[in-house]
Amino acid sequence: MGISVSRRSAVEPFHAMDVLAEANRLKAEGHDVISMAVGQPSDPAPEIVREAAREALADGRIGYTDALGLASLREAIAAHYADHYGVKVPISRIVVTTGSSAAFNLAFLTLFDPGDKVAITAPGYPAYRNIMASLGLEVVEIPLGEEGYLTAAQLAEAHERLPLRGVLFASPANPTGAIIPDSELEKLLEYAASCGIAAISDEIYHRLNYVGPDKTALAIPPDVTVINSFSKYYCMTGWRIGWMVLPEELVRPVERVQQSLYISAPEISQRAAIRAFEASRELDAVRQRYRQSRDMLMKRLPQLGFRIAAPMDGAFYAYCDVSAHTNDSMAFARRMLAEAHVAATPGLDFDTVEGHRFMRFSYAGSVGDMVEATNRIERWLNGLN
Repeated sequence: MGISVSRRSAVEPFHAMDVLAEANRLKAEGHDVISMAVGQPSDPAPEIVREAAREALADGRIGYTDALGLASLREAIAAHYADHYGVKVPISRIVVTTGSSAAFNLAFLTLFDPGDKVAITAPGYPAYRNIMASLGLEVVEIPLGEEGYLTAAQLAEAHERLPLRGVLFASPANPTGAIIPDSELEKLLEYAASCGIAAISDEIYHRLNYVGPDKTALAIPPDVTVINSFSKYYCMTGWRIGWMVLPEELVRPVERVQQSLYISAPEISQRAAIRAFEASRELDAVRQRYRQSRDMLMKRLPQLGFRIAAPMDGAFYAYCDVSAHTNDSMAFARRMLAEAHVAATPGLDFDTVEGHRFMRFSYAGSVGDMVEATNRIERWLNGLN
């Protein structure tokens, strides 16, 4: 008899990673591939962060920390909320995690039980859906309109149809870059609180807002779980370091589960991340380059027949309707990679119903690469006609 594989493991693959793997294969063969597939900054972590890691290695001892994280890093995160948002967050509510991925696991495990209905958006980050499904939660996907963000009215409609235990939303969002307006965010959280719906706010693309200041859900009175990460704005994807801000009653449950699942986030990454908040000048220069690429893509993508499907207000993504060219975005992405040597992500990652006619383009690479990528796509499309 063969090995029995669990039903919980039968989740959809993350197609963006499959595209990345194929792009890496082509690169290994010597092809010049430009990736617009993965949401990973092309810039390295700030020098001050790397220097802190070198100092930690020179000390010679990298070990476990408290499950909640180093007190010095939690203090730095609390200071960040005061400086950037004007919001006071006690360190007792802050938990350091092994990236935002671990934070989502911890939130889902401590807030919900198998069979609970939890709402996410469509389109939305596929790991939400896949992690929840593997944990036995019932995922309720709420289709978004042209505005690209979740509204209180949409949440209410879903809750009346299928009573919800929780809701997860991101602002800025992946894959669209859309941002929930401040007034709508307040209505959304107030409605969730009034119905006993646990709210999780994914804020990992904060500080990549091109239309105004960031608004954290922590600035709004109802209790909410906030998840953030050093991966995106801080250019620290592979360091696997993030954090959560929790309602007080959730801190001890998260600590208990963290102790068993992860013990603690990597100490070297924690020690390095303390210095990340001092690198705003270097990181804001990176953000300015994203803004240049965004402005260029807002013009170029529609010229190529890729209609921008939601406001590109934040993050580093353009989510496009490509139905002028194809109704099979997966096959289109594979052919574009093979023939134009430009990688982008098919929409099926983000929307299992409508994703066949959408693609996500990441502009986290250099401005020059983004210009060259659109030129390659234009030449390729002209060759198809």
